[in-house]
Amino acid sequence: MRATATVLAAALAAGSVLVANPAAAGGHRPGGHHVPPIAMLLARQTLAPGDGWGSAGPGTTGGADATSDQVYVVSSRAELAAALEGDQPKIVFVKGTIDGFEGPDGDLLTCDDLADPEYDFDSYLATYDPEVWGRDQEPSGPLEEARERSMRNQEAQTVINPGSNTTLFGLPGATLRHLTLLFNQSDNVIVRNLTFEDAFDCFPQWDPTDGEAGNWNSNWDYVSVRRGANFWFDHNTFRTSTEPLPEYFGRPFDIYDGQLDITHTADHVTVSYNVFRDHDKLMLIGSTNNPDGGDPGRLNVTLHHNLFDGIGQRGPRMRFGQIDVYNNHYRVALPETVAYEFQYLWGVGVESRGYMENNYFDLRGSGVDPAEIIHDWGGTVLTERGTWVRTGPGIGKPTSLLAAYNAVNSPQLGDDAGWTPHLRRGPVLPAVAVPTIVPLLAGAGKLLP
Repeated sequence: MRATATVLAAALAAGSVLVANPAAAGGHRPGGHHVPPIAMLLARQTLAPGDGWGSAGPGTTGGADATSDQVYVVSSRAELAAALEGDQPKIVFVKGTIDGFEGPDGDLLTCDDLADPEYDFDSYLATYDPEVWGRDQEPSGPLEEARERSMRNQEAQTVINPGSNTTLFGLPGATLRHLTLLFNQSDNVIVRNLTFEDAFDCFPQWDPTDGEAGNWNSNWDYVSVRRGANFWFDHNTFRTSTEPLPEYFGRPFDIYDGQLDITHTADHVTVSYNVFRDHDKLMLIGSTNNPDGGDPGRLNVTLHHNLFDGIGQRGPRMRFGQIDVYNNHYRVALPETVAYEFQYLWGVGVESRGYMENNYFDLRGSGVDPAEIIHDWGGTVLTERGTWVRTGPGIGKPTSLLAAYNAVNSPQLGDDAGWTPHLRRGPVLPAVAVPTIVPLLAGAGKLLP
C-alpha cells in the first residue's frame, strides 16, 4: 500500500507523462502525447495474486515492465497495429475512436471495397438458395471461393494480431469499432477501460447443414484468445447494434460472432468488471468437442463482477476447463428490444466443470423460465451455489437453476464439478447485493472517467 502511494505521489509531482506515438510498423514515432499520471499508474498495474485463473502460473503483468520508449498513445488503426507488434513489454493507450475500416489515407472503407471482384451477394443468394442448392451439403464452387477470398480481404483490414507482454488501456472515451483483436499464440496480456463496438463480418457463409433450418455463420469476434495463457480483461464495455437483422432463406443474416471467445488451448484468463451488452453469441470457451486438440486441462477461466445485459446465448458456453463464475449480474432482455431469440446462458459442454456461485438473474418481462438458463451441450456436471432470480416485483429470491433444469430435462446434470475455486481475491458478495454493486463498478469509464 505504501509503495503504491509513493508511486502515485511521484507521478502526480511529475505532471502528465510524454509518450511516443508510432506511425508505422517501421517504428517511426513522431511527436508525443501527454498521458495523465493516474492513467499511467493504472496502466502499469498487474493482476493481483489470487485474482482468478489469470493469476495462476507466472501471473499476468502485461506491459508493466515497458520502458519509456515502449509506451505509446495511438489514435488510428495503423498506429494501433504498429504499437501492438512484437513480444517486448509495451503499454498502448488508445485515444478516441479507432475504426477497423480505416484505410491508409484515413478514409473509411466499405464492405464493397473489400469484396473480391468475382463475389456478388445477389448471385450468392440465387446459387445457394436451398430450393436450388439443396440442404445436404455446404456451398462450394466459384461463388463460395470468391466469398472466402472476400472474407480474407476483410481479415487483412479489420483483424489485428497483438503480441505478448502487452497492456492495452483506453483513455477516456476510447473505442475500438469494427475491429477484431486476435490474440493467437500470445501470452501475458492486459486489456482495460476500452469500449468495443460492432465487429461484424461483411461476408457470412450460408450453411444449410447447420441445424434443422440452416444458419448464416460469421467470423470475427470482438476479441479472440487462442493458444495463449495469462490474460486479464477488466473494466471494458462490449456492445452491439440493436438494429434488426434481415432474413435470407428464413434465417437471420447473422453478421456477428463472439464478443470475447477463449479457445484453441487458451488458459488462465480472468474476466472482471466488464459489461457485455446486446449480443447473441457472447462467449465461447473451447471451440471443439475433440479432446485430441489439447484443450483438456486448459481453458481455465474466471468470470467475476461482470454485467451481462441482453445476451442471447453463451454466457458462457463451456468445454473442458474449470470455469469459475461468481458475482455476475445477468439481465435477460425484453424480446422486443433485441434482434435475436433468447436460447440459454450457461452452456454445459463436454468435460466442462463450471462452478457458479452467488450470481443474480433478472428475468422480469423476458418470458424466460429459470429452467431455460442452463443448456446441456454434452456435459455432465455443474456446481451451483447461492443463485438469486428475479421474475417479478421485489428483489427476487434464492433459486437453484440446476434444480429447475433437472426438473424438466433428462438426462439430469450432476451437482458436483469436483473442484473448489481457490483463486479469488476478497470476499464473495451475497447474490442479493450483486445488482446494486456490479452496475456501479463494471464497464469502461469506471476506472478512468
